[in-house]
Amino acid sequence: MSDTRRRVKVYTLNEDRQWDDRGTGHVSSTYVEELKGMSLLVRAESDGSLLLESKINPNTAYQKQQDTLIVWSEAENYDLALSFQEKAGCDEIWEKICQVQGKDPSVEVTQDLIDESEEERFEEMPETSHLIDLPTCELNKLEEIADLVTSVLSSPIRREKLALALENEGYIKKLLQLFQACENLENTEGLHHLYEIIRGILFLNKATLFEVMFSDECIMDVVGCLEYDPALAQPKRHREFLTKTAKFKEVIPITDSELRQKIHQTYRVQYIQDIILPTPSVFEENFLSTLTSFIFFNKVEIVSMLQEDEKFLSEVFAQLTDEATDDDKRRELVNFFKEFCAFSQTLQPQNRDAFFKTLAKLGILPALEIVMGMDDLQVRSAATDIFSYLVEFSPSMVREFVMQEAQQSDDDILLINVVIEQMICDTDPELGGAVQLMGLLRTLIDPENMLATTNKTEKSEFLNFFYNHCMHVLTAPLLTNTSEDKCAKDFFLKHYRYSWSFVCTPSHSHSHSTPSSSISQGILLSFVDNYQTAQLLALILELLTFCVEHHTYHIKNYIMNKDLLRRVLVLMNSKHTFLALCALRFMRRIIGLKDEFYNRYITKGNLFEPVINALLDNGTRYNLLNSAVIELFEFIRVEDIKSLTAHIVENFYKALESIEYVQTFKGLKTKYEQEKDRQNQKLNSVPSILRSNRFRRDAKALEEDEEMWFNEDEEEEGKAVVAPVEKSKPEDDFPDNYEKFMETKKAKESEDKENLPKRTSPGGFKFTFSHSASAANGTNSKSVVAQTPPATSNGSSSKTTNLATTVTATKASLVGLVDYPDDEEEDEEEETSPRKRPRLGS
Repeated sequence: MSDTRRRVKVYTLNEDRQWDDRGTGHVSSTYVEELKGMSLLVRAESDGSLLLESKINPNTAYQKQQDTLIVWSEAENYDLALSFQEKAGCDEIWEKICQVQGKDPSVEVTQDLIDESEEERFEEMPETSHLIDLPTCELNKLEEIADLVTSVLSSPIRREKLALALENEGYIKKLLQLFQACENLENTEGLHHLYEIIRGILFLNKATLFEVMFSDECIMDVVGCLEYDPALAQPKRHREFLTKTAKFKEVIPITDSELRQKIHQTYRVQYIQDIILPTPSVFEENFLSTLTSFIFFNKVEIVSMLQEDEKFLSEVFAQLTDEATDDDKRRELVNFFKEFCAFSQTLQPQNRDAFFKTLAKLGILPALEIVMGMDDLQVRSAATDIFSYLVEFSPSMVREFVMQEAQQSDDDILLINVVIEQMICDTDPELGGAVQLMGLLRTLIDPENMLATTNKTEKSEFLNFFYNHCMHVLTAPLLTNTSEDKCAKDFFLKHYRYSWSFVCTPSHSHSHSTPSSSISQGILLSFVDNYQTAQLLALILELLTFCVEHHTYHIKNYIMNKDLLRRVLVLMNSKHTFLALCALRFMRRIIGLKDEFYNRYITKGNLFEPVINALLDNGTRYNLLNSAVIELFEFIRVEDIKSLTAHIVENFYKALESIEYVQTFKGLKTKYEQEKDRQNQKLNSVPSILRSNRFRRDAKALEEDEEMWFNEDEEEEGKAVVAPVEKSKPEDDFPDNYEKFMETKKAKESEDKENLPKRTSPGGFKFTFSHSASAANGTNSKSVVAQTPPATSNGSSSKTTNLATTVTATKASLVGLVDYPDDEEEDEEEETSPRKRPRLGS
C-alpha cells in the first residue's frame, strides 16, 4: 500500500512553459548529509536510479494543487512538480515540507512569493492583517474591486494575499451573482468592470481559485464575464458557441460521471486559454503557467481513466471496423482517436508506450487503411494525424506491420502504398497533406531510426520490401510525366485509376469507399506541367534524393534499372524553375557520392547534356539555376573526379569555353590537360620494349575489353548494370498485350532510325536531349559540338561517335553492383528476379 501511496511522476517546466515528464518513481523525505538538511528523494521504479534530490529549503515557496500536486521553484527558471498517484501520499509529503518550514499543513502555499524589492518593502511594512481587505461585493463597488485586482498584479506578495482573501470569503461566487444581475439589468459599465475583475483573478495564477472558477456551477458565468471586453464594440458569444455549437459527442457512452465532467471541464478551460484570453504580453508570460498546468494534468487524468477502462477501447475499435457503421459514426470515431492520441502525448514515456501498444494490438493500423481511403476529407486528414502519431512513436512498429501485410495482400492495398497514393492524389493546391505524408514516408525509410541489430535485419528486410513493393508507386507520376509515349500515358492512367479504385475498395469494402471525382481529377493533373503537378514531382524528387544519400545499394540498382536519372533530367525543361532545381539537386547528390558506377552511367548516357542545355538557355541571367549548375561543375573540378572531367572537356568544352565570369570550366580544362600529361609521362617512363605494339594494347581495345568484362561479370549472375531499352519506361509492369504493342512500335522506330541521315551541327552550342531507347543505350543521335577523335586503325570509329555501347541493366531488386560494408547480408535476402523480357533486336 505504501508503494502506491508514495508513487509519483516528476515534472520540470521547460522554456516553452510546458511540463516535461522526467519519469515515475517513489518519493521519500530523508536527511541528506551532502545537502545538510531534509530532502525530497525520488527513485525511479524501473531501475532505482535517482530522479530527484531536492533539499527542502526553509525559504522556498511550495504550492499544493488539486490535492495530488506539489509545485515549487528551485531557481529563477527551474520549476519542479510532483504528481502523486494518491492524495494520501501527497498529504504525507506536504506535512513533511510544512514541518521543516514550521507551517501549518492546512495552508496551500508555504511561503509568500516575493522578489527582492518587494521583500525590502515588506520588511518596512508594519505588522498588519495578513489578508487584503476586500470591498463589499455590491454593484456600486465593482469599479473599486476592478482597480484593486488590477493593482496587485505587479506585486507577487499582494497577489498571494488577494488570492487567499478571495478564497476564504467565497468572493468569486458572489461576483458571479453580480454578473447575472448586471446582465439582467443590461448594466454595460458593470459588465466591463467584471471582465477586468475575472481576467485579473485568472492572472493571479492560483490553482485553488481555478478549481472554484472552473467548476460546473461557475464556469459558464466566468465565460460570460469574459465576453464583455471593453475594447470590443459588441460582446462575443462564447457561451452560445460552447452550449450550442460545440456539441459533446460520446462515440461510445461514457458511464463514469467523473470522467465526463473532467472532459467537459478540460475542453472549456482550453477554450478560455486559447480563444477568450488575449495573448499575454511579455510582462504577463508567467501569469498563466498554473492554468497551463491545470489543463495538462487534466489531460493526463483523462487518458489514464480511459485507458484503464478495458471495454471502452475494444468497443470503439469494433465499431470503427464494422461494415455496418455509417459514415457519420465512423467520422466521429476517427476524430475521437485523433484527440485521444493528442492527449496521450501528456503521458509519461512508459505509459505512452503501453498506450500505443494497446492501440496496435487492437488493430489501429488495419483500421487506418480503411479510413484513409474514404472520400471525406476531414476523415482522411484525421487518419493522417493518427498515422503521424504512430510513426513518430515507433517507425519499427509500422514497418513490421506492413511487411507482415505484404505476405497476405496485393501491393495495391498495402498501407504504405495507400499513404503514397494519398500523397500523389492530394487535391489541396498547396499540397499540405502531401508534404505531411512525405515527411512520414521519409521517417519510415530512414535507416537511422531502424533497429540496429547484429544482422541488420530490419534495414535489409524493410528496404527490400520497399523497393520491391512500393517504389514503383512512388515513382509512377515521375516516370509517366517524363514518358514520350502517349499510349503509355493513356494506359497508365487507366491502370492507375483501377489501382486507386482497388485501394479504396479493399476486401471489406464499404459503400463510401469509391474514388471521388476530385481524386480522379488529381490523377489527371499528373499529366500536365502545371504548378500543382510540379510541386508533387518536386516532393517525389526530394524523397528520391534522400534515398540516394541513405540507400546506396538499393537506389543504385533502381536508378540504373529504370534509367531514372535520364528521366529526372527531362524535368530540366520544366517551366517551373524550382522543379528544374530539384532535378539538378538529384543529380548533384549522385555525383556527390563520387561513385564510379554512377560516373560511368552518367558518361555513357551523356547525361550532362540537359544540364548544359539548361545553363545555355539561362543565358546571362545570374540566378539560382545558374549558380546551382556552376556549383555542380565546380564540385567536379575541386574533387578532381577524373572520369567526369574528361567527359565534360572532350564533349562540351567548346560550348562552355566562352563562360568566363567563373574560372570553373577553364579549371576543368586545366585539370584534364594535367591528367593527360601525367599519363603521357607514365607512358614515357615505361621501357620501349613494353611500349611496342607487340606488348601494348590499343587504348580503344582496352576500353572494349573492359566493357566486355563489365558485362560478362554481371551476366554470369543473370544481372546487369544499366537499364536495357525496355526497362527505362514505366510500362515494364504492364500486361503482355501492352508489351507486344510496345515491341511492335519500337521495332518500327528502329527501322525509321536506320533510314535517317546522320546529323551534324558544327556551328551551334545547343544540344538535343532525348531519353529514348538509343539514348539509354548510349547511341549518339544528338548533335555534338565537340569534335570527335579520328577513327583508329583498329576499326573502332563507331566507338568514338557513339557515347556508349549497349550495357545491360540490373533489376531493382537484385544483387548489388558491388559489395558495400553495410550491405553484406542484403544480397542473400534479395528475391529472385522475374523473367527478363527479350531484347527487341534479338
